[in-house]
Amino acid sequence: MNPFTQVWVYLEESPLLWLAVTVGVYWLTQQLYRLSGHFALLNPVLVSVAVLVCVLAATGTPYHVYFDGAQFIHFLLGPATVALAVPLVRQARELRRLWLPITVALLAGSTTAVVSALAIGWTLGLTPETLLSMLPKSATTPIAMGVADKIGGLPSLTAVLVIVTGIIGAVIGIPLLRALGVRDPVALGFAMGVSAHGVGTARAFEHNDQAGAYSGLGMGLNGALTAIIIPPIVWLFGF
Repeated sequence: MNPFTQVWVYLEESPLLWLAVTVGVYWLTQQLYRLSGHFALLNPVLVSVAVLVCVLAATGTPYHVYFDGAQFIHFLLGPATVALAVPLVRQARELRRLWLPITVALLAGSTTAVVSALAIGWTLGLTPETLLSMLPKSATTPIAMGVADKIGGLPSLTAVLVIVTGIIGAVIGIPLLRALGVRDPVALGFAMGVSAHGVGTARAFEHNDQAGAYSGLGMGLNGALTAIIIPPIVWLFGF
């Protein structure tokens, strides 16, 4: 048995198989993304999700089996989120100067994200349960799922909507902001964090470290504010 076959047999018989597949797919999509000159539609998260879904469907692998093998990546989301505070500390002096515009932008962005989801859901005639699942779509996944569960939504559906929102934001966010004349990395990064949470933050760091730092700030503040404003909105509209 050659070394490659030995490695494959070991991975196939252990939970590490799907961890290895996930890391391998993401590494390949990263290379493709770089070779394409960072073409937006070849975003590594978008392409990796599509490839992994196809692999799971082709092999008939249930999601829980995949997650058992790849859950170490899920565990790393916590430390990675906390680590976003490191580049933000370097912006502390400027952050104190910008507290007012940041506060206004946060209120506008969070409110727009929730109200627009409500309007879209009503326009499409969605059931109350589905509509409630949409409301926290712009918050980071753990917060969004917790909020959805408390207000009567479906946390699993919310998780999917959060991922879709993040991917769309990462793909079109920066090109759209540039088309609108936004060049300041603080404004660009904060907008990405508020609208597209973690995936958008990863994209903002590709732009530059300052944009990434403020995107991380926007993601965290938007998650907290979303959890605060959604319950009164749900009560106000009688859900």
